[in-house]
Amino acid sequence: MKTLSLLKTAGSIACIAFALNATAQTTAPAPSASSETVGQHIDDGTITTKAKADLLAASNVKSTHIHVKTRKGVVWLTGSVPSADDKAAAGEVVEAVKGVSSVKNHLKIAAE
Repeated sequence: MKTLSLLKTAGSIACIAFALNATAQTTAPAPSASSETVGQHIDDGTITTKAKADLLAASNVKSTHIHVKTRKGVVWLTGSVPSADDKAAAGEVVEAVKGVSSVKNHLKIAAE
């Protein structure tokens, strides 16, 4: 059990380090009236990274098959979870992330 917890923590740290590095190296195109600003792009990347890390660390979410995408503070969850409780818990975990304006929970419940 300690090994699983250690792996989750290490994975979370690796995800955060990778996202911060990728965000730092990304050059955004010049914003137009219909595109996002550089600040929004960075904020969305930060939200996505934090949401992924929090999902990995959450003891009440039993799936690593959750994909997270953020656009202008709206987070989309896709992938699969083993139960309706896990789907609801994943949504709650992501809603608690600073900067999230809403969550589109499109997680599928895997057939057992």
